[in-house]
Amino acid sequence: MDFPAYRLFDAVRFQLDKFPKSDMLSAKEKGNWKHYSTADVRAIANRFSAGLLQLGISGNDLSPEGSDKIAILSNNRPEWLFTDFAVQQIGAILTPIYPTTNPLELEFILNDAQVKYVFVSDVELFAKVNNLTVPSLKGVYSFDEVPGANNYKQVLDLATEQSLQKVEEIKKGIPTSHVATIIYTSGTTGTPKGVMLSHTNIVSCVFLSKKSFPFEDAPLTKVLSFLPLNHIFEKCVSYIYMFSGISIYYAESLDTIAENLKEVQPDGFTTVPRLLEKVYEKIMAKGNELTGVKRKLFYWSVALAEKYDNLVDGGFIYNMKLAIARKLIFSKWKEGLGGHISYIVTGGAACQERLMRIFNGAGIPVYEGYGPTENSPVISVNRKEAGGSKYGTVGPPIVGLDVKIEEDGEILVKGPTVMIGYYKRPDLTAEVLKDGWLYTGDIGIWVDNKFLKITDRKKELFKTSGGKYVAPQPIENKLKESPFVEQALIVGAERKFVGALIVPSFTTLKEWMREKGLPFTTNEDAINNPKVLELYRELVESFNKFFNHVEQVKKFELLPKEWSIETGEMTPKMSLKRKIIMEKYKGAVERIYS
Repeated sequence: MDFPAYRLFDAVRFQLDKFPKSDMLSAKEKGNWKHYSTADVRAIANRFSAGLLQLGISGNDLSPEGSDKIAILSNNRPEWLFTDFAVQQIGAILTPIYPTTNPLELEFILNDAQVKYVFVSDVELFAKVNNLTVPSLKGVYSFDEVPGANNYKQVLDLATEQSLQKVEEIKKGIPTSHVATIIYTSGTTGTPKGVMLSHTNIVSCVFLSKKSFPFEDAPLTKVLSFLPLNHIFEKCVSYIYMFSGISIYYAESLDTIAENLKEVQPDGFTTVPRLLEKVYEKIMAKGNELTGVKRKLFYWSVALAEKYDNLVDGGFIYNMKLAIARKLIFSKWKEGLGGHISYIVTGGAACQERLMRIFNGAGIPVYEGYGPTENSPVISVNRKEAGGSKYGTVGPPIVGLDVKIEEDGEILVKGPTVMIGYYKRPDLTAEVLKDGWLYTGDIGIWVDNKFLKITDRKKELFKTSGGKYVAPQPIENKLKESPFVEQALIVGAERKFVGALIVPSFTTLKEWMREKGLPFTTNEDAINNPKVLELYRELVESFNKFFNHVEQVKKFELLPKEWSIETGEMTPKMSLKRKIIMEKYKGAVERIYS
């Protein structure tokens, strides 16, 4: 399929020509929603570009090495995209960095990219950058008003008529092949690598995804954005929204998502499985507080949704029962999400099949997709059309891409979405790009010769001491289907058997202990209670029947604290950092095998 020869910043002109909006981008400022129209965004981006030119920033020879680099460390907000547009329009390259990146990694990235200016959101990130040693750095600007810091509006104020005219001239000469961004991977398995993505890479992903998953041109619809824009998933869908005329509203923070959903009443949003799990846990906690007939009706409805299959008609009786459950129970779930949700797209990690069934059964459409940063990122996604979605898979590949699975199970992809390479690392590029094929490092299978199913990461597969391969992800996802399990990590590399580190869902466990007349004082005391240990032994045993003998969990350790981004066990996109967890809980692992 063909896609238009746009640069990313052409999204603003495209929207202005086709469906100019009064609320292209919106965010809370001092407690009230502030809207930026398409015309506002164009004017701000142009002045921003002109100001950067006055600071001496340029694309120079338009090569990845020759173009100046600008970094951004910020929460999601309109200023994030203002910066993105402004940098692209003069041929410079944006290097987005997660605000949670540790100082050592941050210093490495800024030096590796030889960043000249950094734009940060607040006082905390301003201090974080100011404490680093980066010889190339000429200045740090803040979006918030920060004492002692230059404000980004000062850059806009540098714009002159002459520099604004220069911006328009430069725009015309920027080829679609130019590197639009360098996104550094999290570095959990070594030094961060800078993924170079061109305008063609991301624009092709935008339009091929639009074709595959119908984001119809819908100027009257809006979305809530809260996944980090530093990640290519949220950045790519942001351009899908803009090229579709969909308004983007930014959540104030991860803690205010529920409140912002009710305020904005969006038509959709993107998420990661961990956040979807959190939503479900909150719903179930509220259901647990019900009594009598209401409680029975709640759990009856959830049990019905668990059996939902979009590819198999449940029959007249089932459908009638589900319609009742949707009217009496699930309508309240939808209200909690704002009342207008017509799609939720999840990616970044494997989503529990059980959750997919429950949400879709409840009438809340959730579609799972897949793709790495190196592919801009989308490789496949479940579809809206009849027969286009299968739970437990990441859907069919998007149109315009070639996808195949090697003999060892590794997923390969070829197409216009595949990255240019790793910045200044031709050696690493050669390892994953061969004859135009991107070797993803993910292991997968075809289901029904149509749907792609991810079974694990190639690097996460391990051998027991008996020489048998084990894929940890499917076992972990199965364990997490239990309401008593918050998080799980499978261990057993070069060991006699498979073990598990389990973080209980303490909300559910506390309620269970109350019902059993067991005292709950602290998390530590609870996980050492013999009755609790017996509960988890039975639970693990009940899940073992789904796996062959080698994959079955023989022993486990319960842990008292949830893993998080803040405590270092999870990546910014909420995937587990296995090496960190293994090191941090070395004692618990040794107890499993003692």
